Amino acid sequence: QVQLVESGGGLVQAGGSLRLSCAASGRPFSRTSMGWFRRAPGNEREFVSAISWVTWANSPVYADSVKGRFTISRDNARNTVYLQMNSLKPEDTAVYYCAASTLRDGITRDYEYDYWGQGTQVTVSS
Repeated sequence: QVQLVESGGGLVQAGGSLRLSCAASGRPFSRTSMGWFRRAPGNEREFVSAISWVTWANSPVYADSVKGRFTISRDNARNTVYLQMNSLKPEDTAVYYCAASTLRDGITRDYEYDYWGQGTQVTVSS
């Protein structure tokens, strides 16, 4: 079993920045791929970004909507994955979820993830 706890969400004005964190426990973090997804009101959950635990994978990967603005990173010593979000837009408003996968590559779809955090709200005002 893997436990994931997100933090760092909040309210920010358009153009601002936030950094989300996700602390993981219960599985060797260095052998776990991590991803971020989000769900806006009335929408389906969508992929945001992912980072593999292997260096040869196509990683990190980003959704086109956040490419160039968001950066995913991981600190294996702290069992934590981060999502740095810059130049935020009102359309980035959503609940952001951290997820963990045992897969090493192709980690852009929610069914490829085995464990999920409870989510953290990000609200971007215009």
